[in-house]
Amino acid sequence: MADAAEGGAMRRGRNETEEERADRMWQELIQEVRVAQMGVQILFGFLLTVVFTEKYDDLSGTDQTIYLVTVVLGACATGALIGPVSLHRLVSGRRVKPQAVQLASRLTLLGLVLLLATTTASLLLILRVATHDGFVPYLVAGVVGWYLLCWFVLPLWTRHRHTSR
Repeated sequence: MADAAEGGAMRRGRNETEEERADRMWQELIQEVRVAQMGVQILFGFLLTVVFTEKYDDLSGTDQTIYLVTVVLGACATGALIGPVSLHRLVSGRRVKPQAVQLASRLTLLGLVLLLATTTASLLLILRVATHDGFVPYLVAGVVGWYLLCWFVLPLWTRHRHTSR
């Protein structure tokens, strides 16, 4: 077989240079970042308007603190998820794409973690204001569990299951 590697095992992966791999990975990363950026930018934009509503003055001190933490988390998530674009622009043509892809990937993962925290804090604030009920922390914990399953557990399980052999 032409694709067989030493020992008769089938070759896995693509036959591409480091630069070709970096180009492909960059394109994939940018597509992923676009999805996350859209979500964080809409959420962050909404959060920025809350302070200018009449309802904001009626929030308890705890709810105002949750709001402020949420806005800061949203700002940090926005920064981390837009960071790869700035990184690419500033290092473009410098022949460091493999390193840039690695750093951009880390920024994106950090952005996803910050987006998880922002979404969690937003949900906590909204449910506290909307219901004033003791079940809110349990509902938020359930949603966070769902996010963790979808965003991290299943991808990591898939990675482990299909690449550790």
